[in-house]
Amino acid sequence: MAEINHFEYGWITPALSYALSVLGSALGLICASRIRTAGSAGQRAWWGTLAAWAIGGTAIWTMHFMAMLGFAVEGTRIRYDVPITVASALIAVVAVGIGLAIVGTGRFSAVRLVAGGLFTGAGVAAMHYTGMAAMRLNGRIDYDTTRVVLSVVIAVVAATVALWLAMTVRRWLAIVGSALLMGVAVNGMHFTGMSAMSVHPHTRQGEVTGAGVSTLLVPIVLAVVFGVVGLVYALLAAPTAEDRAAAAYVGSLREREPAEATAVAAPDPVGLRARSTLGSPGTPFPSRRNDPPR
Repeated sequence: MAEINHFEYGWITPALSYALSVLGSALGLICASRIRTAGSAGQRAWWGTLAAWAIGGTAIWTMHFMAMLGFAVEGTRIRYDVPITVASALIAVVAVGIGLAIVGTGRFSAVRLVAGGLFTGAGVAAMHYTGMAAMRLNGRIDYDTTRVVLSVVIAVVAATVALWLAMTVRRWLAIVGSALLMGVAVNGMHFTGMSAMSVHPHTRQGEVTGAGVSTLLVPIVLAVVFGVVGLVYALLAAPTAEDRAAAAYVGSLREREPAEATAVAAPDPVGLRARSTLGSPGTPFPSRRNDPPR
């Protein structure tokens, strides 16, 4: 059995993978909080998609491959099948998206939470082992059944907790604390699943085909950067509850008292409109009390 090293570069890869999982979890929780306040089905679908991308794509999938940068097997090179790798990313995003749809549609309940957690957890575990199936090396990969089952249980519990947090957390401090907890859960599931793996080298060494980790690193980093920037921009550009309330108030004023609504919508603090009416046809000049007698 070949020797496996999960931390070839020391603490750098696990630290970066944990940071990515926390970042993706925080952005996902913020987007998920917008689902509850969305005013239409289209807006709920939009925020649900962004939350699924943040949690499934960044917090789970990119964390997985960042941790894989430090994975090495003695005596063989490691390559990855690109189509299967892309499929693992889609599994993670779709699984989280469906889980959010289950708990976020209709009245929030324990039954919906358990159903969403089971589906999402199974999807996260499928993402992990699909990503591992994409790995190519000179050897046969085996898994310890007990640890595989344990990793699936961790994935289901972590997904259930993540969905519950997505539907209940509102304050910033709670979001940060929840993201830190989710990062621990995601990394715990990953390294538990990795510890279940063993590699038995082939007697005949053949050529290992596929994309190297360094080749995949550039598109993954670009996807993370553009994805995070896009999520932050969407959050900053979206109207807040106060903005919607103000717009509704001005709209109601326009229906009842157009003149008052115009004044509210376009204030005139220095009296420019009043001054502009002086001297216009049909507008009398104001009288002055101290005019000298004629």
